[in-house]
Amino acid sequence: MTLIEWGTMRRDYTLYFFAALGSFLIVYILLPLATIYARQAGDFDTFVKTLHDPIVISAVKRSLLTATATALIAITLGVPLGYILARKDFHGKSLVQAIIDVPIVIPHSVVGIMLLVTYSTYILDNYRGIIAAMLFVSASFTVNSARDGFLAVDEKLEAVARTLGASRLRAFFSISLPMAFPNIASGAIMTWARAISEVGSILIVAYYPMTAQVLILEYFNNYGLRASRPIAVLMVTISLGIFVVLRWLIGRSANAPR
Repeated sequence: MTLIEWGTMRRDYTLYFFAALGSFLIVYILLPLATIYARQAGDFDTFVKTLHDPIVISAVKRSLLTATATALIAITLGVPLGYILARKDFHGKSLVQAIIDVPIVIPHSVVGIMLLVTYSTYILDNYRGIIAAMLFVSASFTVNSARDGFLAVDEKLEAVARTLGASRLRAFFSISLPMAFPNIASGAIMTWARAISEVGSILIVAYYPMTAQVLILEYFNNYGLRASRPIAVLMVTISLGIFVVLRWLIGRSANAPR
């Protein structure tokens, strides 16, 4: 056996070992998903009733609407910021990047209190409050993904476009944005996913109008696990379905011939 063959065998064993370790995490994530679906399958009538409950349907629609609005706002404000962070060095840049990441480390109940103290009755128990809470905890995904996407685009391509008479804005829309689109889209999906999963800050800022996330907690506290489980299954199904479809579309877009 040559040294090359021996080295190849060692690498193979390393990959198998890593796969074995990683499989524990996969099982840890999949087990609760499989369990809640299996338990609900044994109580299918309750799930069907949940699908016809106008309170549940309204709450789910509210969650989808506010999460989508949050993602759109994050794209509108976060993509330009990501571009600046990728293209320019300036005093305080590290501070700006740190501020963007701050919401990730702040407990979400604290986020709700901070927002309520800052914006007071303007966001209390209304759609503005729900979106404000979602945006605070999720926008960093869009900004960071956009920044990484623009960093991967060779700045020389923009320079060539500008020497041919294109403005910076036109070079941005014709070159940088399309090439960074997969990263931006992934960031937007993660922003949407994080927004629709938020509950801690929403409980404080906007308990009403009730989103599905809050309704699950309301039903659990008032009626127990059996009443809250069908809504949880519904939200998991919708969220996973949309997430997988969007990821698939982004993957097709990234792999499409140009």
